[in-house]
Amino acid sequence: MLSLHTSPLEQPGTGDAGGMNVYVSQTATEMARRGVEVEVFTRATSSDQPPVAELAPGVLVRHIPAGPFEPLGRDELTAQLCAFTAGVLRAEAFHEPGYYDLIHSHYWLSGQAGWLARDRWGVPLVHTAHTLAKVKNAALAEGDTPEPRTRVIGEEQVVAEADCLVANTRVEARELIELYDADPHAVHAIPPGVDLDRFTPGSRSAARRALGLPRDAIVLAFAGRIQPLKAPDVLLLAAAEMLRERPELASRLVVLIVGGPSGTGLEQPQALRELAVSLGIEEQTRFMPPQPGRALVDVYRAADLVAVPSYNESFGLVALEAQACGTPVIAAEVGGLPVAVPHGVSGLLVPSHDPKDWAGALANVALRPGRRAELSANAVVHAQRFSWRRTTDRLLDTYAQATGAFRRALEQRAEVAV
Repeated sequence: MLSLHTSPLEQPGTGDAGGMNVYVSQTATEMARRGVEVEVFTRATSSDQPPVAELAPGVLVRHIPAGPFEPLGRDELTAQLCAFTAGVLRAEAFHEPGYYDLIHSHYWLSGQAGWLARDRWGVPLVHTAHTLAKVKNAALAEGDTPEPRTRVIGEEQVVAEADCLVANTRVEARELIELYDADPHAVHAIPPGVDLDRFTPGSRSAARRALGLPRDAIVLAFAGRIQPLKAPDVLLLAAAEMLRERPELASRLVVLIVGGPSGTGLEQPQALRELAVSLGIEEQTRFMPPQPGRALVDVYRAADLVAVPSYNESFGLVALEAQACGTPVIAAEVGGLPVAVPHGVSGLLVPSHDPKDWAGALANVALRPGRRAELSANAVVHAQRFSWRRTTDRLLDTYAQATGAFRRALEQRAEVAV
């Protein structure tokens, strides 16, 4: 697996670490349980990182020196593609030819490296985009920076060269075909999963005690990277609208923002805190850094609902994790979120980013205990449909198909040459 710009060892929720990190980590670990040896290549960001680290039994993470030993913005990483790809090829050169059977690249930067490795090693390239520049640029948040033409061209090249493309949803599959002219036969829609052993229903009062939240509070939570694309500001604006309409909620409302700045959010790291102050809801707003493991489960369990107001999501793992914990989700009706959150079943979809629309949707669930209980029960059932085991099953089937097709193509070319 190639994951150039972010490592599966990093904590999701800040920097460039997010759902893709979880995807790579969970699928690699699950594959290793099936006896598949997995090596994940990522860029070294510190001189203290070992050349090779074990993520889980059967899963190695290779830190490839490419540029300075420090985090780099994605716009800076294109200059390190050559160095990263050279490091990947050198690692393979220490083995006998045919050591690697298949390459799965994640995000377009990794796809560029995978394209060359695939040709050098004579193995198929499977690629997952996770996000697409043309889709993001069509749904930019106000003031957000468009994805550069360099990325658009790079994605087009990877789509054209990959032997197989894995999309998170049928919506993303259609986008690859319509916007990038992908071969429909090469595109496979495979939904991500959720760790159903970790994310489970539990005591809301215990979770609130662990987080220091009042037992009778009305808790609206956001978990994710703090950047315009994820739109946490929409939740703050909606919460302020709720208080204007229902000032009696001021003593009970808690808006929980969990995550750290990344991407264009790094340009104004304090902007969200300043917005809370300007809206007069600083007393109701609580900021927390990204939470690992059990602490993140407590965040979901403690919340009356989790908001996912993103301008674009290829799927939305946070929405699925929250539902697995029995917490309804209010999500924007964009990208893959309608797959992750069936409207009126386990949460609500909002067709706009208007704070008034969001305030109404939030109140519809948070202030109606019976409605919340119904959505909560359905959320657990819905989340059970998704697991990393199921995702991995389908990935391995796709790998087998890609490998078989690749070998047949090689044999046909050899026959023509003869």
